Amino acid sequence: MVTLSYFRVVMKKSYLLCCCLLLSFLGMAQKVFDFNHTCVEAYQDITRLKMVTGAAYVEQAREQNANNLIPVLLESYSDFYTLFLNENPAQYQTLFPLFEERLDLLREGPQSSPFYLYSQAIVRMHRAGVSVKFGHFWDAGWDFRRAYLLLKENKKRYPNFSPNDLMFGALQAVIGTVPKGYRWLVNLLGMRASLTEGMRTVRNYTNSNDPWARTFFNEAAFIYPYLLFFIENKKEEALQFVQQKKLDLVNNHLHAYMAANLALNNKETVLSESIVLNRNKSEDYLRLSVWDFQLGYTRLYHLKLNEARHHFEQFTRNFKGKFYVKDVYQKISWCYYLQGNMKAAEEARQQVIRRGATDADADKKALKDAREQYWPNPLLLKARLLNDGGYHQEAYQLLAGKTEDYFKKPEEQLEFAYRVARIFDDLGRTEDAIRTYQTTIRMGANRKEYFASRAALQLAQIYEARGQKTLAIQYYQQCLDMEDHEYKDSLDQRAKAGIARCKGA
Repeated sequence: MVTLSYFRVVMKKSYLLCCCLLLSFLGMAQKVFDFNHTCVEAYQDITRLKMVTGAAYVEQAREQNANNLIPVLLESYSDFYTLFLNENPAQYQTLFPLFEERLDLLREGPQSSPFYLYSQAIVRMHRAGVSVKFGHFWDAGWDFRRAYLLLKENKKRYPNFSPNDLMFGALQAVIGTVPKGYRWLVNLLGMRASLTEGMRTVRNYTNSNDPWARTFFNEAAFIYPYLLFFIENKKEEALQFVQQKKLDLVNNHLHAYMAANLALNNKETVLSESIVLNRNKSEDYLRLSVWDFQLGYTRLYHLKLNEARHHFEQFTRNFKGKFYVKDVYQKISWCYYLQGNMKAAEEARQQVIRRGATDADADKKALKDAREQYWPNPLLLKARLLNDGGYHQEAYQLLAGKTEDYFKKPEEQLEFAYRVARIFDDLGRTEDAIRTYQTTIRMGANRKEYFASRAALQLAQIYEARGQKTLAIQYYQQCLDMEDHEYKDSLDQRAKAGIARCKGA
């Protein structure tokens, strides 16, 4: 028989259970996406790579409201930059699993917020970028696809939420230029490409006065110049953007990294060196080995071999990752080689074989040369380095008066033609460059060196700049059609981007 006291106990327990469930429900319901002033300050510092103060702001934001999920997103930014730029395996083991935990937390947020899908997309982009650096390309592909779909859906739900545009547009622009070797993955994942549409979206966002676009400007000002430089081949415009927007290259290390890297790739060695040396040296910033990497190249390109070797060796001592490690050891070996120290050059070459990975084309080339025990012609090597550094007249003087007959090996004769063409091109002697690029293609179209393929790419860019798009497409396609040569992936990507630009695709 049920007694009154038993009934009261049951009712009391039921009441307590209901209260617990209600409190739990209310706790979930209180999760918010509040990008408040403190979160903005945290975002600004993290996207300057000023990690110490950025982390302090994140903790402050969490103390202000434990149910605010924006700090979760901000911590993803911090871990992404740390892992992507430094590639430390020990940090990877600790930090990488946190991306999945953050996705779980973000799914607890209110679905009525534009940040609900957006924040998940950004974390997946972060995880994909890190996966690429650690060689997990399949995992990266799936995360990129999921981010793409999340952003696409969020654009449908919240068409006026401008942050969607930056990453969605960037993905659209880049997808169409994926090299042939990875195209199967893009096709499998079903992502739609449109370089023209994607660049238009990113450009409009970056130059917008939309409040969110201004808040997230640090990211846009990092991504947009890279797209201009490598996808649209508007190199001068990319560097002009840095000047026109008056980016702080002293106190924003993310922008300094980007600007120094683009300047180096544009053969503006002095500018790159100045940016690296004049950055704020405060301990609040993320420590990066890349500064030594960039300084090493600025010295090497002016044949300051001892200084170059010093910075490259600093990089190899401090960098824990694998990208460009083989390439750097090759450059160390070149420094010794040009100084006549073959014993040290050979020792450095052995490190090319032992250290690093081959995900980057430059690393593949370094390993190939090391295994084949190939040493470049010293005269051609000096001319190449000077030309790559923007010292075109000095490079020209080294090769002036020389002909192909001066060199004995077929590969050296081919490289000589290509080097002369590049120097003519950079000196503004365009007709001479065209003629010599064509010679390079005739000599090397069926060889494994990259010179003929790169010559076709350079010719295509000349004709594209002149508005002769049909001829440009012809040479871009010729670049793509050449198989089994060095730097295949990177050259193909640039050729595909060129064809897409010329076709307006």
